[in-house]
Amino acid sequence: MKKNLSVLFSLVVLASILLAACGGGAATEAPAVVEEAPAATEAPAATEAPAVATEAPIPDVAIATFDGTSLAVPAEECNGDYIGSIQSVVATDANTVTFTLCRPDPAFLSKIAFSPFAIYPSEWLEATAGDTTRTSEGLEKPIGTGPYMVSEWNRGESIVLVANPDYAGEQPAAATVVIRWSSESAARLLELQSGTVDGIDNLGPEDFAVVEADSNLQVAYRPALNTFYIGITNTFEPFGDVKVRQALAMGIDRQRIVDTFYPAGSEVASHFTPCAIPNACAGDAWYDFDVEAAKALLTEAGYPDGFSTKLYYRDVVRGYLPQVSNVAQDIQAQLKTNLNIDAEIVVMESGAFIEASSAGSLDGIYLLGWGADYPHITNFLDYHFGAANPQFGEQSTTYTDLLVQGAQIGIPAEAESIYVEANNAIKEFVPMIPVAHGGSGTAYLADVTNPQASPLTNEQFAFSAPGDRDTFVWMQNAEPISMFCADESDGESLRACDQVMEALYGYEVNGTATEPVLAESCDPNEDLTVWTCSLKQGIKFHDGSDFDAADVVATFNMGLNIASPTHVGNSNIWSYYDYLWGLMKKPGS
Repeated sequence: MKKNLSVLFSLVVLASILLAACGGGAATEAPAVVEEAPAATEAPAATEAPAVATEAPIPDVAIATFDGTSLAVPAEECNGDYIGSIQSVVATDANTVTFTLCRPDPAFLSKIAFSPFAIYPSEWLEATAGDTTRTSEGLEKPIGTGPYMVSEWNRGESIVLVANPDYAGEQPAAATVVIRWSSESAARLLELQSGTVDGIDNLGPEDFAVVEADSNLQVAYRPALNTFYIGITNTFEPFGDVKVRQALAMGIDRQRIVDTFYPAGSEVASHFTPCAIPNACAGDAWYDFDVEAAKALLTEAGYPDGFSTKLYYRDVVRGYLPQVSNVAQDIQAQLKTNLNIDAEIVVMESGAFIEASSAGSLDGIYLLGWGADYPHITNFLDYHFGAANPQFGEQSTTYTDLLVQGAQIGIPAEAESIYVEANNAIKEFVPMIPVAHGGSGTAYLADVTNPQASPLTNEQFAFSAPGDRDTFVWMQNAEPISMFCADESDGESLRACDQVMEALYGYEVNGTATEPVLAESCDPNEDLTVWTCSLKQGIKFHDGSDFDAADVVATFNMGLNIASPTHVGNSNIWSYYDYLWGLMKKPGS
């Protein structure tokens, strides 16, 4: 029987959720000064020691119910203790799923198209929920409906994908795709020049001219839908003083960084969100470089002679940060020269860095960035500056409340005045310093058709033919962490999953517009609180099972419902389910 509709899962479970950010490959040069950082960084100490031990935090409690065809929290919980956006996901029949939201969401289609929300067969989710399955084969060979299936994963070397013979769409251009990786842009380019790979990601800034001059190669430019920023956690001194944060914002020459370390097509960030996105650049531009004004602010804050701090980063290359260690060294030098701030560089392992920065436990400044997951301002502002994100310490209600309002308005022009206020409030509060929107690019052999450089970094290899060869070989920055991308957030993992998994909607090739994939359409009611999705029929998963509405509900139950036995992943952070939809939980009592 395809579905067991009588299952009623246990409703109470304890969970704690951390935020993650995108991962990547490593830069090639070591910093001038390096201190090995521990795997985890301690949280800030309280200013006064309590007389007795404090009570443990109240845990989260699940409030969702699931019966196989419907997943819901009580309607009265919406916008109360439960702050998530999805009230229910219901299979109204075998080919129809209805999403009922707690509040309007004009970005619903852009979100639903994102890789982590790809659909799995319900039986596979149940079968792989145990510790020994989801954490082994389940992480390496997910079952989806995509054009490719995972054949083998040679850890540390390559992933081999083979064409799905039962794919509902057109058969892939290449029968086999091999994904390889190297952290160094020079090594990736050498492989391309020697013809051992068909395409590479993230050309080094100096490599664009080399590829353009080689008739055997071709460049594809990626629009700069990303942001590199210097993060500041205000729960550590002296960063609790807004004047100190504003001084940093004025005392770093961001134009110098872009001119020196970024390729053509990059630009200094006037706002946190790239201006190509509606309302991204509403409001005042960021602070001008002004050393004297910065010094005056530091003096007012009580630091006329500067201070000492740490500058953290992970040694990974991204489109938003193509020369990691060089940029870190330049910022270190600027802080000393301009503001007499001694910043000790600390290089961290990528996973430990993401965990610590996401939790707001780095006791200095740090280098991080963001690439668009979906082309909407909420993806940049709400993720980073929402009230629930501890990354920058204490967020300010001067912008968190505005972001909630703006996210519910479907017409950008009608939301513009709200984003003027929100962007101005973020500028005044300085939770971070936006530095650059980095241009980047991919490169291919000249005979590869439809070369891709997706602005969302989700290249679809099924559409690129490698000349007359049967195998398309791609080389990216780093090895995927896993291919269970419902619980991953790094770009290398998500790109690999995009070849195997499909969601209700997807993004057009080399673009940002959404288009139906497993759904025929998802249509909203008038106030954008109910979205009814009609599903395509006749689609099969890689294991031969039929796709229907119960699979959609089971997938969202797995991702959202912290009480579900299938809510088992790799890191169990569930960052995108949590921060784009909100997990189905409320504070315990």
